[in-house]
Amino acid sequence: MDWFRSLWIQRRIAWWLSRENDQDAVVFLGDSITQGWGSLAKDFPGMKTANRGISGDVTRGVLYRMKEDVLDLNPKAVVLLIGTNDLEENGEPDVIADNVRAILAACARHNSRMPVVVCKVMPSHASQKRPANQIQRINELVDELVRANTQCIRCDTYSIFANDQGDAKKEEFPDLLHPNSAGYAKCAAALRPIFAELKLLDR
Repeated sequence: MDWFRSLWIQRRIAWWLSRENDQDAVVFLGDSITQGWGSLAKDFPGMKTANRGISGDVTRGVLYRMKEDVLDLNPKAVVLLIGTNDLEENGEPDVIADNVRAILAACARHNSRMPVVVCKVMPSHASQKRPANQIQRINELVDELVRANTQCIRCDTYSIFANDQGDAKKEEFPDLLHPNSAGYAKCAAALRPIFAELKLLDR
């Protein structure tokens, strides 16, 4: 889509120009949910962060841009949240998980001691072409990847949001896809103990 091509180019050019300033940051990598997280510095004071989210991106897009956008920054850690847009494009959970496997393998090749925090795909709704059963299946498959990979840490950004049907709640996801400020605050609260354990953030 034209809007995505334009956004992809604009953001990646800006990142290329800022790559020296973003060295040794904790890199947040993902789609519009990551791109829209404008309060990273406020939510994680004292921790250098770099936002590498592109609205509309999918797992294969992230895999394509791993080196220039992420690994060339020599991150202290990577926070990965990706996969929901693949479902809108009729991606199958096993293919999505295989792409995540490849992303994690790229991280390991770059630096096997670099922590990778793998966030669960957040709940959405069938009206957004993201039914709960498919999101749950992606998360189950990626759970297995994380358990088998000592470099990875799982962050539960699914069950802290899901209602009894496994869908997003309007009070945290007004469009049933993107979190509002309350949703981002809850996500930050889930990540802070992980960062503290990794000694990236003061308790």
